[in-house]
Amino acid sequence: MDFEFMGGSMGSVVGEKITRLIEYATYQRLPLIIVCASGGARMQEGSLSLMQMAKISAALFKYQIIEKLFYIAILASPTTGGVTASFGMLGDIVLTEPNATIAFAGKRVIEQTLNIEVPEGVQTSDFLFDKGLFDSMVPRQFLKEFLTELYQLHGLFPLTKNEN
Repeated sequence: MDFEFMGGSMGSVVGEKITRLIEYATYQRLPLIIVCASGGARMQEGSLSLMQMAKISAALFKYQIIEKLFYIAILASPTTGGVTASFGMLGDIVLTEPNATIAFAGKRVIEQTLNIEVPEGVQTSDFLFDKGLFDSMVPRQFLKEFLTELYQLHGLFPLTKNEN
């Protein structure tokens, strides 16, 4: 997902592409990595964009639960909204980078809706990692090495099709 394009929002086209990626990985029995950087569902598309969360989650259910394949979710900054509420948090391994903004709703939305003050820093990867929300927090410059070791640990590297 590319935050530079419309805030990385997830509309019907993005949802379809991610679903097809998951279906391809399922058919080919390949490990899957999705890097998330999103402001959430694309509000301009209405309910069509919201349906993408369920569509992607259903494809991941087949991939992970039925086919027993390996999915790594990497949450970059920012990852918010529907992406956080759905496939961003469904990885067998969920990684994030230091000092990333990770949230469902933004601070201002929470404060205005619930009429409460949200403490500084509670929507950062560092705070959430300390609370156990992520499996690991990896700076980008070490991500390639970390993923290589993770794949080796799970018997997926050198890259071979999962025969299970």
